[in-house]
Amino acid sequence: MIGWILGILIGLIIGLVGGFFGARAYMKKYFQDNPPVNEDMLRTMMMQMGQKPSAKKMNQMMNQMKQAQKNAK
Repeated sequence: MIGWILGILIGLIIGLVGGFFGARAYMKKYFQDNPPVNEDMLRTMMMQMGQKPSAKKMNQMMNQMKQAQKNAK
């Protein structure tokens, strides 16, 4: 009986530790493949669309993106 309980507890601990490191590795790879949008990326996108990015417009877009991220949480 005690063997079963210890086996379950050890399995649970191993699963938690493995899950933590697996999720950590997945998130590192995800952010490496899909970095968050920053100001330089926005400037490049706007220039590709034929718009001249002014400082005011860049600040507005960054604030809108930050606000959208807050609302999504």
